[in-house]
Amino acid sequence: MTKTNPKVDFYFAKAGKWQKEEKKLRTIVLSCGLTEELKWGVPCYTFEKKNIILIHAFKDYCALLFVKGALLRDEKAILIQQTENVQAGRHVRFTNVREIMELKPILKAYIYEAIEVEKAGLKVPLKKTSESKVPEEFQKILQKNRALKTAFTSLTPGRQRAYLLYFAAPKQSKTREARIEKSMKRILGGKGLND
Repeated sequence: MTKTNPKVDFYFAKAGKWQKEEKKLRTIVLSCGLTEELKWGVPCYTFEKKNIILIHAFKDYCALLFVKGALLRDEKAILIQQTENVQAGRHVRFTNVREIMELKPILKAYIYEAIEVEKAGLKVPLKKTSESKVPEEFQKILQKNRALKTAFTSLTPGRQRAYLLYFAAPKQSKTREARIEKSMKRILGGKGLND
């Protein structure tokens, strides 16, 4: 088993509702020879400095997230795409240790497959930002405000996509307009939605 990381030890020491389940997932992942790190505030397991797996705790479940899960064969149909906008990641949800133990051999097989995907240098074909729908409200503002259009097109594709998804999510036009208005200063400042 690979050695543990003190920062991740601290994470697990203060873990809440899913502590037993997360610790069991940690044991399984570490037995596959991955390096343990703390990234984005959660345990992250890497192979040759490439992210392979994250362990996440949510309100109703804990999850083992495969960073390039979309590339796994998923012969047992256990991987879940969290939302339609998640392109690469897939996760397996758990609500008790028994579920984890029942899937242990399958999880290990998936982990080893994820390592092989990384060794092969495979990439998830991501949608281009140009394929994302630009809400009508934002399109109108971009046509009137050249500085905003220039600033928006100067953002990285990922930042552009995050804004477009954020703007398009509400059902009501008023809410979309309010989100756009609140975000204009950040866009003009060259900042992404979550920067």
